[in-house]
Amino acid sequence: MSVSTNTKSFPLPKVPFWAQILGGLVLGVLLGWLARSQDLGWLVTTLDKIGSTFVGLLKLAVAPLVFFAILVSITNLRKVNNAARLASRTLLWFMITSLIAVAIGLVIGLVTNPGAGTGLSPKDGAKPETTGSWIDFLTGIVPTDVITPFTELNVLQIVFMAAVAGIAALQLGEKAQPILTLSESVLELLQKALWWVIRLAPLGTVGLIGNAIASYGWDLIGKYATFTADIYVGCALVLFGVYPALLATVAKVGPVQFFKGAWPAIQLAFVSRSSVGTMPLTQKVTERLGVPKEYASFAVPFGATTKMDGCAAIYPAIAAIFVAQIFDIPLGVGDYLLIAFVSVIGSAATAGLTGATVMLTLTLSTLGLPMEGVGLLLAIDPILDMMRTATNVAGQALVPVIVSAREGILDRDAYAAVGSSPVDEPQPVVATA
Repeated sequence: MSVSTNTKSFPLPKVPFWAQILGGLVLGVLLGWLARSQDLGWLVTTLDKIGSTFVGLLKLAVAPLVFFAILVSITNLRKVNNAARLASRTLLWFMITSLIAVAIGLVIGLVTNPGAGTGLSPKDGAKPETTGSWIDFLTGIVPTDVITPFTELNVLQIVFMAAVAGIAALQLGEKAQPILTLSESVLELLQKALWWVIRLAPLGTVGLIGNAIASYGWDLIGKYATFTADIYVGCALVLFGVYPALLATVAKVGPVQFFKGAWPAIQLAFVSRSSVGTMPLTQKVTERLGVPKEYASFAVPFGATTKMDGCAAIYPAIAAIFVAQIFDIPLGVGDYLLIAFVSVIGSAATAGLTGATVMLTLTLSTLGLPMEGVGLLLAIDPILDMMRTATNVAGQALVPVIVSAREGILDRDAYAAVGSSPVDEPQPVVATA
């Protein structure tokens, strides 16, 4: 007598990327709390290694990714009608949204007085090893050689070289086609490899969040409670207030659809704290929102290195007020206008990297505030940087949507139909055409 072995198979349910990230976030908090409360050194080390390895993998591709993305994006402008107009409109909306963000940051800082009642004093601060100034910023754009910017990850200099190479390729025309073909292939390769790293984001989340909780705990956050709340509230107002308002009134599209499409990139930015590391996913979600690929391939890399509403607008505005209050230095209307100017014009100084220390030192030096103020904020910076970077990346996807809508090139059907996360799809990021 034969026994039937015919059984039904039940495939495991597919877990959406956002749910994987959320699960990693919860698990990271729990493991971080456990490691700190039970003084488990081995667990702290493990979490640190997991998180640092994930960030290291993201950074590994940053230098070549930025170079080839900017080079190819500039040459792709030749395929776009009214390329100069699109580029100028993109820059204009970068500046407009940055100005709105810095204004919100200033208002929050003036209303809440983040430096009051912290228990901190000037002696708690320490000068950073490296600082930013306008002279360093302007002279530092031009590299002294072609190797150092890649080995030292000087993104601003890499952007400069890529822009020069892209413009030169446009001037050469057909003679440069072999180089452009190679560049597009290399960019596809880098994006494919980085796509694999992005799939590891839930695991990286466990390590990064867990290590932050285990290393800093809640005591440090408590000491900087008002300042931390200011940054998160300011970013939230821009992210969930200003951006939806602009989408509804300027672009005349539904804000809910924007967040539905852009949320995977916003999530990854929150975890990775790197606009450049998130750039392939940001470009993918921007294209899925109906922005033409040729324009998105220019606007997103450009934004990833210069568009920083969180790191370069909200944060330095509130931080400058915080430092001034700690050192008991009064600020006037002229100082606040100067903060706005630095935030709008100098945002490229952040260059899409983790952290906004360069932008903060640039702001403090312009205002004549003590550089020791930077030392007061370094300890809390990783916790703040998550929300700042998420705001940055949302703005980098927002502006191309606004410009495309106003110029009549946005695919509104694609925008309305945007659905599941592109990370859940089997195909990799499609390189620029």
